Amino acid sequence: MSAFSVNPATGNNANPGTASAPWKTLTHALSQASAGTTISLSSGTYNAASGETFPLSIPAGVTVTGNETAKGGGISIEGSGETITSDGKQQVTLLMANDAQLRGVTVTNPAVRGTGVWIESTNPTVSNCTLKNCKREGVRVTGNAKPIVSHNVCQQNASYGIWIVKTAKGEIRGNLCQDTGTGIAVGDSASPLIAGNTLAQNRTGIILANDSFPVLRNNTIEKNLQDGLVLIGNSQVDLGSPQDPGGNIFRENGQYDVQNATTKSVTSAGNQINPTKVKGSIELVANESPTPIPTPTPTPTPTPTPTPAPAPAPTPSPAPTELTDIKGHWAQTFIQGLVDKGFISGFADRTFRPEARITRAEYAAIVAKAFNFPFKQEARNFYDVPSTFWGYNAIVKASRMGFISGFPDGSFRPAQNLTRIQAILSLVSGLGLSGGFPDEMLALYADRAQIPPYATNAVGAATQQQMVVNYPQLDRLNPMREVTRAEVAAFIYQALVARGEATAIASPYIVVPPTLAPSLFTDVQNHWAKDFILGLASKGFIGGFQDDTFRPDITMTRAQYAALIAKAFDPPVKRSPVRFTDVPETFWGYDAIRQAYQGEFLSGISPDTFAPNTNIQRLQVIVSLVSGLDLSGGSSAVLARFTDLGDVPLWARGQLATATQRAIVVNYPSRDRLNPLKDATRAEVAAMVYQALADAGTVPPINSRYTILA
Repeated sequence: MSAFSVNPATGNNANPGTASAPWKTLTHALSQASAGTTISLSSGTYNAASGETFPLSIPAGVTVTGNETAKGGGISIEGSGETITSDGKQQVTLLMANDAQLRGVTVTNPAVRGTGVWIESTNPTVSNCTLKNCKREGVRVTGNAKPIVSHNVCQQNASYGIWIVKTAKGEIRGNLCQDTGTGIAVGDSASPLIAGNTLAQNRTGIILANDSFPVLRNNTIEKNLQDGLVLIGNSQVDLGSPQDPGGNIFRENGQYDVQNATTKSVTSAGNQINPTKVKGSIELVANESPTPIPTPTPTPTPTPTPTPAPAPAPTPSPAPTELTDIKGHWAQTFIQGLVDKGFISGFADRTFRPEARITRAEYAAIVAKAFNFPFKQEARNFYDVPSTFWGYNAIVKASRMGFISGFPDGSFRPAQNLTRIQAILSLVSGLGLSGGFPDEMLALYADRAQIPPYATNAVGAATQQQMVVNYPQLDRLNPMREVTRAEVAAFIYQALVARGEATAIASPYIVVPPTLAPSLFTDVQNHWAKDFILGLASKGFIGGFQDDTFRPDITMTRAQYAALIAKAFDPPVKRSPVRFTDVPETFWGYDAIRQAYQGEFLSGISPDTFAPNTNIQRLQVIVSLVSGLDLSGGSSAVLARFTDLGDVPLWARGQLATATQRAIVVNYPSRDRLNPLKDATRAEVAAMVYQALADAGTVPPINSRYTILA
């Protein structure tokens, strides 16, 4: 793999194209690139005046990257050139080949009917970019393309933010389309997945035309001047089902939230829609998503009429010596493993009934036997679980350990069947798992659109721990399907394996996560911080880049640091949140910054400003870890070893002493030089966060010559 650098202000195309001697134009860099090449762009404007020739074409397997954190802020590609497409001559800024990637740049096409990024019959990725002020659309997807267009900002484009036509599919995820003609348009026979996007303040949020048939999940479509969602021609849309809720929010659109101008009826299930703002044939099946287990609850659950407690249900008898109906079953070894441990049993007729569904009460009984953890929750009196109920003690124990919660109305609903996603959420919560690189893990599942947004992190964590077992198709999670007794046995057995309490089983149905470390990081094998970096990566706390690098020596922003803190420590709330004016809810790190702030790891640089894109300094990392983890007890005598102690403010010396005393401070290359005001690199942050985790007993200590021992 090769890496090139481009700087329109200081570069020269006669240079070797390195970081210290960059090329001047992206045009030249693209002409030299081959599959596996990463082209890094410095801040500046890339246009005809700076020497670019349009349209620019990103070859197969080549990545062009700028500033993903700022969505391409300060790195602007502006221009247009004529190219021949299947739709005739077009004015285009960028063309993308198979497996090409465009990340962290701003794209503008000022030409009449100009397109920012043209994707035709290829499968590239466009992520964390800004597409703005294009005279037609920001992104055009056509032919049989299957791209990933994710987490971009499409603003002030004349016609469309994103336009998908012909037989194109692909994933349109997490984008903000705002102040444009139509946020997303789908035509011809295109059928993309449109998930997690925000379409706000456009003329129209989404328009579907011709024979298109997209899937919409978990989008927010609001405050558009005319309509939220419009269907014309013979178009159709998947807005969810009772088993797979849509999760879309339609609100405050000028005319209609949903307007169906076709002759076909649209079924909406699990979406937020105002029935008075619907036009055409719309069947509102269920406008409430199911309550997950455990909390948080995505939407309130209506209070049911109290019913008498269920009669003692078919309770499995003590395990027979041999179960008659599991021989040859795909889950036989998982089931037998739990039976041998006494955690699960068969029925009096010597059957296990592996394909039978399992109720919440029956699940609680298994969890209560399999795990013995300290109680996390206060005891609750569920009105539908009297002390005489057969599963009372198990439900109390499972609930207090944090495995399974009740409902907001005070019920437990012991006879209600459990779904697969609820079982996964339950185990992740009870075991206190975190991490898991959700984006990489979710990519393993072909039906990932069905995973509720509140469950993505849990699925990532469970996948990372190899707790997910899918039969018969490894890539089908079937999250909303009711879970069987066999599947519960497999999940719980794998949870025991993850804890080192059971022997691993070789099964073709265990979902194995992609290897994230060390093989992905091609640039840390001889780095001084290798062990720290790989230690965090193995826990799912930190990741690398799309080109398989970690880039240990580049700096880290405050937002990126907050994201690491949120994953590594999952900070509990210690103070009320603050709304920072420079961290909108659409910002990629909004949740992590909020969590790091409430956990007292980070504060704003002013009462209402966070400065998410400002680099974090080494001393700030040290102070953050001591503050967030409530550490104390350092002796000022340990500070004498630092030759640049004079650069440390007096107010921070106590925290520095504490961090030094606890072996959290890591100095490279000189152990006695702290460099407190230096911007911290990714390697330095990884090292000190790892040491803080080691101090807490979460990870084993690492013997490094650069760790400061008091």
